[in-house]
Amino acid sequence: MGLTHKPLLVKESRRAKESKEIKFLIDSGAIHSLAQRQDLEQLGIESYKEVKFVLADGTTVVRKVGDAYFEYNGNGGAAPVIFGEDGDEPLLGATTLESLGLVLNPLNRELYPMRMMLARTDFAG
Repeated sequence: MGLTHKPLLVKESRRAKESKEIKFLIDSGAIHSLAQRQDLEQLGIESYKEVKFVLADGTTVVRKVGDAYFEYNGNGGAAPVIFGEDGDEPLLGATTLESLGLVLNPLNRELYPMRMMLARTDFAG
């Protein structure tokens, strides 16, 4: 298996005019996405909380978290984003993939539309 990198547009909100294309490592095992703090702040994205994260070596780090709007191939969605610091790689996590309605095919390392499902109960009277 290889690593999958894809460029996505990141904006402060769906209607924001300013955007930045960022190349993300697609990590469907990560919950949130991560982009560099400087890029997010330049786009006007503000953090609203701090969260402790555990790195693979067991080290604990604290990072700010906010919300961003992501676009890929004309599809968009909002999701939480971690404000990355020096040494942090931009990651696209599961909540962003779900917000965009996408899944990663690990065999060919491409993103595909997710099969969207609803639960419904009809009661015939």
